[in-house]
Amino acid sequence: MARRIRIRSKIKKSHFYTFRCLRPKTLDDQGPHVINGPGYTRIVHCNQPHLHLATKLLRYRSNYVSTTRYNMLTFLPKCLYEQFHRVANFYFLVAAILSVFPLSPFNKWSMIAPLVFVVGLSMGKEALEDWRRFMQDVAVNSRKACVHKGSGEFGRRTWKKLRVGDVVRVDKDEFFPADLLLLSSSYEDGICYVETMNLDGETNLKVKRCLDATLALEKDESFQSFSGIIKCEDPNPNLYTFVGNLECDGQVYPLDPNQILLRDSKLRNTTYIYGVVVFTGHDTKVMQNSTKSPSKRSSIEKRMDYIIYTLFALLLFVSFISSLGFAVMTKLLMADWWYLRPDKPESLTNPTNPLYAWVVHLITALLLYGYLIPISLYVSIELVKVLQATFINQDLQMYDSESGTPAQARTSNLNEELGQVDTILSDKTGTLTCNQMDFLKCSIAGTSYGVRASEVELAAAKQMAMDLEEQGDEITNLPMTKVRTQRYTKLASRTSSDFELETVITASDEKDSKKTTCIKGFSFEDDRLMDDNWVNEPNPDDVLMFFRILAVCHTAIPEVDEDTGKCTYEAESPDEVAFLVAAREFGFEFTKRTQTSVFIAERFSPSGQPVDREYKVLNLLDFTSKRKRMSAIIRDEEGQILLLCKGADSIIFDRLSKKGKDYLGATSKHLNEYGEAGLRTLALGYRKLDEEEYSAWNSEFHKAKTSVGADRDELLEKVSDMMEKELILVGATAVEDKLQKGVPQCIDNLAQAGLKIWVLTGDKMETAINIGYACSLLRQGMKQISISFANVEESSQNSEAAAKESILMQITNASQMIKIEKDPHAAFALIIDGKTLTYALKDDVKYQFLALAVVCASVICCRVSPKQKALITRLAKEGTGKTTLAIGDGANDVGMIQEADIGVGISGVEGMQAVMASDFSIAQFRFLERLLVVHGHWCYKRIAQMICYFFYKNIAFGLTLFYFEAFTGFSGQSIFNDSYLLLFNVVLTSLPVISLGVFEQDVPSDVCLQFPALYQQGPKNLFFDWYRILGWMGNGVYASIVIFTLNLGIFHVQSFRSDGQTADMNAMGTAMFTCIIWAVNVQIALTMSHFTWIQHVMIWGSIGAWYIFLALYGMLPPKLSGNIFHMLIEVLAPAPIFWLTSLLVIAATTLPYLFHISYQRSVNPLDHHIIQEIKHFRIDLEDERMWKREKSKARQKTKIGFTARVDAKIRQLRVKLQRKHSVLSVMSGTSSNDTTSNSQ
Repeated sequence: MARRIRIRSKIKKSHFYTFRCLRPKTLDDQGPHVINGPGYTRIVHCNQPHLHLATKLLRYRSNYVSTTRYNMLTFLPKCLYEQFHRVANFYFLVAAILSVFPLSPFNKWSMIAPLVFVVGLSMGKEALEDWRRFMQDVAVNSRKACVHKGSGEFGRRTWKKLRVGDVVRVDKDEFFPADLLLLSSSYEDGICYVETMNLDGETNLKVKRCLDATLALEKDESFQSFSGIIKCEDPNPNLYTFVGNLECDGQVYPLDPNQILLRDSKLRNTTYIYGVVVFTGHDTKVMQNSTKSPSKRSSIEKRMDYIIYTLFALLLFVSFISSLGFAVMTKLLMADWWYLRPDKPESLTNPTNPLYAWVVHLITALLLYGYLIPISLYVSIELVKVLQATFINQDLQMYDSESGTPAQARTSNLNEELGQVDTILSDKTGTLTCNQMDFLKCSIAGTSYGVRASEVELAAAKQMAMDLEEQGDEITNLPMTKVRTQRYTKLASRTSSDFELETVITASDEKDSKKTTCIKGFSFEDDRLMDDNWVNEPNPDDVLMFFRILAVCHTAIPEVDEDTGKCTYEAESPDEVAFLVAAREFGFEFTKRTQTSVFIAERFSPSGQPVDREYKVLNLLDFTSKRKRMSAIIRDEEGQILLLCKGADSIIFDRLSKKGKDYLGATSKHLNEYGEAGLRTLALGYRKLDEEEYSAWNSEFHKAKTSVGADRDELLEKVSDMMEKELILVGATAVEDKLQKGVPQCIDNLAQAGLKIWVLTGDKMETAINIGYACSLLRQGMKQISISFANVEESSQNSEAAAKESILMQITNASQMIKIEKDPHAAFALIIDGKTLTYALKDDVKYQFLALAVVCASVICCRVSPKQKALITRLAKEGTGKTTLAIGDGANDVGMIQEADIGVGISGVEGMQAVMASDFSIAQFRFLERLLVVHGHWCYKRIAQMICYFFYKNIAFGLTLFYFEAFTGFSGQSIFNDSYLLLFNVVLTSLPVISLGVFEQDVPSDVCLQFPALYQQGPKNLFFDWYRILGWMGNGVYASIVIFTLNLGIFHVQSFRSDGQTADMNAMGTAMFTCIIWAVNVQIALTMSHFTWIQHVMIWGSIGAWYIFLALYGMLPPKLSGNIFHMLIEVLAPAPIFWLTSLLVIAATTLPYLFHISYQRSVNPLDHHIIQEIKHFRIDLEDERMWKREKSKARQKTKIGFTARVDAKIRQLRVKLQRKHSVLSVMSGTSSNDTTSNSQ
């Protein structure tokens, strides 16, 4: 491979940073880490991977990763175990073995063939799904990396062939193939930017820096003679820690997380880096955080096992009664049955040994009544689930046209589980957000700018207008309605609250509002600031300072597009990008950064042409979650030193000087309004410095920056705090966090469907809270419960106990506060970080934490590791006993996706790890609503009804065998021909039940979305509780009694033909079987709510198939057809009583169900019953107002989501409207009095 010429960037980006990544030059003198003892045994020979093959102790794992459930060796035993772990399959395995012996009343193949078919089909489905996982693993393992081959030559090699000790080169926008030690980068000081979204969910770029000792390794040729030894910690799942030493050139250098590049993170804004492989494959931290792919079973399938146990108990009971009856008959009556030769009895009929007869007959009875347990149930469910999964895959409403990605059911085992979800645990980055901020409003010098409404304001306006219209409020006489056709720009001089009120009135005229050109990151509208009109504002100097703070106070890097010449910005947060785009649109474009300066093209100049101004950056005090602010100390072209600061309003307001609070009151009011509108806010301030003050401070700052010790960060923060005071408030910004398309509406509808939503993210607490506001999981007025970790002195022996006690006390106090809350509209949000979760998830605390989380309206966990995500998911799943769904898009979400009852992966652009580990995959979060509310609801009801019907029909069929055997003296004789037994489950009743499971719809998909509360039928388990299950079983018992007694009474005691012929056992058995076929198929037709031609063909076709089979089978020669020869054509069909009996049985068996459903629909209807009647009588088309009212009633009362936020906003607007009514009334009364007095 040809060597590429690499030119290092001369800019030293490490000078930009104060708190992160900046290592003083003397840090190496601090000494290496002490590496010994358990957990610190890893030895890596850099650039000498062959040495690891020579010693067994150094022979580490390969870089091959696998997410499959089986392999070639384990597939057969594991899959067979899974299949025979099912109770019914195990029973039929035993039955198939027993059927080989003479005791069986049936042919052995009638038991073996169905079992092989059922188990084989299920294993084939498992193999197909695991093959798909394997092919995705192959795609990942086959990625290519650039590896040092020797002699300074680099070549391409697949990821799976990488070894510990290999030196690799990673280029810009490539993923790291393993956990690497950073050796050097394209920047002169060894800085590189890393995106770790797949690991911790954060899109903010992380800064890494190599050791000074390896900076010289800047070219391919540099590695010709490079060698070294790394001694470090063993593989572990801790993403944010690393302890190790590098031995190189006779020196030992300490290593920390700043030099480690983790697998599945991506190189950004850096041309290339060189690194040495430390951990490979399943030893990497991302794989250490993953869990083995589990075998998941739905809750319905688990409950089905208990139903099988119930039927098995019934089978044992019936078999015990039958065998006991046979033993009694043998003991007491066998001597009188001369035709059985009691003088020469066989072992089975020997009156002197009834115990032997009882045991042998028990085995026969267990096989005979085995039809009580439906062997075809599992295979029918497997087939139905595969077809349901096909419909999910082909749903065009869940197809993302932008990426060309459809929804995919990666496993069909959990379809019905989608309809029973109680809690959704969601990742944030890439799942809820698209990481785009839009600059929407701002407050400068006490004046609010920006007339475009946020999404929350518009939704509140629309809902308010609808409510007022429904209530018939007369508002047309209000003076403010005359402005309903004015544009937003004419509202600029009004206050924000006035605008909100007028938005309510003019919501229907939204189309008349001015449309502006869409600029990514900038949705601001206000002519007072645009096109240099700000110079005419009352305080232009403050406006100028505001714009300069936006343009200068940041750490972003401009990148110029060579084709268009336009600048794009790479920043550590999307907020900074939005500020820079806004500054550019206001006429202050950030164009260039050097080591010491930033350059701004300011359109504000006497000539009107852009002028490049240079601002020397003296110091940057960057943002941290603890500081909640960022400052830049600059020198402008006039030589004035300024401190520019932006941060959380609470932090900035506390640092204002007495003279800097002129705009505090107005700015605070605007910030509250912005917050209510769902916007993210920051306050901006500045301070002028003189040379002496700055020089003295900078000297102290330099000492702190170059200090060595554990308290270095504290010293830096203390010195920075000395400078960031006596600020002058300029204003505040308000940006709208752009969520993925449809996320707020999806969350709102899911909340109305009664689902709880928890957000688990690796982001900072501030970012997580802002996203919570953006997607309406948090809102103004919601009481936030923040559980925080109380720092305990390290020297304390009971530090862990003290921390747990502190956290437990906070949890107890919060729980008590919620209990005593009297306000019905009060809502609580629980916010907790990863460090606190370490203690909150301990065994003696976690259930108290869970109890608090469950009663909170929303839960946000931030700074959580992938392992903690999985632990929280496990706690929610096991602690509540309810169905959990986890959704994410990155490798950091794999653990919780696998731990949850249902795992949903989002097939985003940042890798496919989440999808590979998921049960279902979708392209965007908004498709989750349809996946659950439509497909989940349908699949749950279909499977539940299907299983209940299965037990009904098998009980109705199986008990007739018991009744006949009891009628014949417990002889073990079956009344049905063996061919009937084979056809019953496989052909004659299988297709109708499959059509029920695939095509049944209680309501159409659009109605499911309009009435999200219908979804609660699944979590409440209304269609698969024991009341309904036992009801169907009781219906089966009733049907079996009716079928047997009517047929016995009609055919046994009298002739059934005009020629006086009586029915033999075969004729009565065939008539009885015909009645069973009619009864069970008519019953399933009554159960269905939605018919297509397919259901009609399968139901009535199954009944017709029975007659066709009986006619054709009867035409075969007697040697083949046996006692069924011409049974239909010559024996039964000519007899009218045969047909009348079928009609009588149909009427008698369906009567209880018809009575039950009629009573329920009339007296206690379910939600879908009401909707079905409305749709049937077309009331939704004739009375739209009533239909809207029903939809409004169907909304589940919730305290999160867009609807809850709008309701809160409406309550606030109603108060304001009432105040305005009162003011107008007073003014009107005063005006009338004045007029009266003047006329007098």
